[in-house]
Amino acid sequence: MVHISKMEDFLNIHKDQLVSSGIPKYLWRTLYIKLMNETFDASSAFDLLRIEDDSDGGEDVIQSRLILQATRHIKVTESEHIYLIDHAWTYRIQDARNQLLSHTGLRERLCDVFGLDTSQDKHEIVDQLFNLMWKINNYYSIRNTVNVEDSLPVWYIMDEVGTAVTHSDKPNCRIVPFVYINEKITYSLLFPITDIEEDDIICRDYAEGVQDSSRKEAILLPWVHKSFEDFSITPPVPSKEYFLSGHSEESLPNLDNLQNKKNVSDVLKVYSQYSLVTSHLHSNRFQIVDNEDDTDIMWFTEHFKDFNKLSETPHKFINQFPFEYVLTVKDLLCITCRRKTDQNWLPITYNLLTELPNFLSYYQKRESDGMENYWIVKPYNLARSLDMHITDNIDYILRISITGPKIVQKYITNPVLFYRPECEGTVKFDIRYVILLKSVEPLQCFVYKNFFLRFANKPFELNEFEDYEKHFTVMNYTENVQLKHMKCNDFILNWKIQYPDNDWNKVEQSIFKMLKEVLECAIIEKPPCGIAHSPQSRSLYAVDLMLEWTEDKEIQPKILEVNFVPDCARACDYYPDFYDDIFGVLFLDRKCDTILPL
Repeated sequence: MVHISKMEDFLNIHKDQLVSSGIPKYLWRTLYIKLMNETFDASSAFDLLRIEDDSDGGEDVIQSRLILQATRHIKVTESEHIYLIDHAWTYRIQDARNQLLSHTGLRERLCDVFGLDTSQDKHEIVDQLFNLMWKINNYYSIRNTVNVEDSLPVWYIMDEVGTAVTHSDKPNCRIVPFVYINEKITYSLLFPITDIEEDDIICRDYAEGVQDSSRKEAILLPWVHKSFEDFSITPPVPSKEYFLSGHSEESLPNLDNLQNKKNVSDVLKVYSQYSLVTSHLHSNRFQIVDNEDDTDIMWFTEHFKDFNKLSETPHKFINQFPFEYVLTVKDLLCITCRRKTDQNWLPITYNLLTELPNFLSYYQKRESDGMENYWIVKPYNLARSLDMHITDNIDYILRISITGPKIVQKYITNPVLFYRPECEGTVKFDIRYVILLKSVEPLQCFVYKNFFLRFANKPFELNEFEDYEKHFTVMNYTENVQLKHMKCNDFILNWKIQYPDNDWNKVEQSIFKMLKEVLECAIIEKPPCGIAHSPQSRSLYAVDLMLEWTEDKEIQPKILEVNFVPDCARACDYYPDFYDDIFGVLFLDRKCDTILPL
């Protein structure tokens, strides 16, 4: 443990955090002293009051039954006015219900905040608290961590003092989280931003920093009701600047250099950053080399950007296309797929950063029509089901939306299920197809016919959405859970038994049609809004999809995501010739029984 005995030491460790949090410099010494002495003295300046009657409509703007009131005049320039707020509860969302069920004291404390009857069954209380807690919770993230799981949002609920600070568009204070590294404790810090008079209600801006008025109204919806039904449910088409934002600039190949591309050698040298290619490419038409300068094929796991420079060596191939992220990043994928207006294979999807009012319009319309409203929230560019959330609670969705770039997608509530006797019921499953893109002009694309399956471990029901093994299928990265292995041929045999009236060949043809249409959508627009023509490029993607029952009892494939440089360990394990077949089609123009043209 680092012992901080001097102000200078404190600042050496915490200055960057103080500056990034916007804590005025004249408050730093007071904060240091209060942290050292563990001084919680908010009661010296504020009274905690309880609202007994909110029948005048105040419930729309007050997040709990507590408010905080100044007991004296507070000048913003006075250095003593920074106050430590303890955290009553810190949690990960997936653990929240179990912790509420397990800790009676926590339940009772939160029931007191919301004025709930504690004599109810504890499961009913937990359901109520889980729905209400989004009005009073907050989060922080730890950046620059090696492990991506450690950087995911950590949620917390402040003590009664912090919880009582209500919202205002004209706030008189700020509250920010602060990690005190000396004790490895996270507090919240309250400090004034204007002079405060005696008896003033203490308030902060719950949508601090949001400039766009319609987005701010959306972010504030958990506390201030507003109808969004005047907004179109159809989001606007984003500009090419949106496609470029957040991505390193890519150059396009000089096509003039590629007019007389060198004929394929008898043996092609392969440099690979992916160990499975190195260990599973056995064909004598390919030679693994250690130097990317002396190679014909570069198979990278990192993103490649300089296609212009690559075109100076016309004989070389690369396993990527310029601007292929229009497929492999979730927010761009949904924009790309919307280009085919008559398709039914893209779940209704909105970008929570740029299309929030449009989403709320659609959500509120479904709500007013009495329709179910379950949605899944996904980060733009994380895999393995990390930081995904399923709910019909709009407060939950909106609070999650501020933690980073995310999309919200209509949850498939009527999926085609698979019977697993060892699970004593029917479970969710998804299917992964490997697709190959060989050319954009003209479009040449293929599908690896051997598909891959992932199964949930518990029977599917529209409840307990925090139960990972019930609602998600990615089990190979989770400890102490069962991973169901099944090859596609065995799946098809089981399918014939479970769904004798639904021919798998017909289902698969609808999947193949969808896969080709996805690629067609990706090349309709010129770069940066679409994949660019690049004769030196070849790509392998993995497409994850589910099957859904339509109202007419037909089976409809639904695309979930397209993966860049996917994990192909299972493909190599099941099918030893996987990379020989893939490389033969992509680089030798071979035909293969396991790889079909789309």
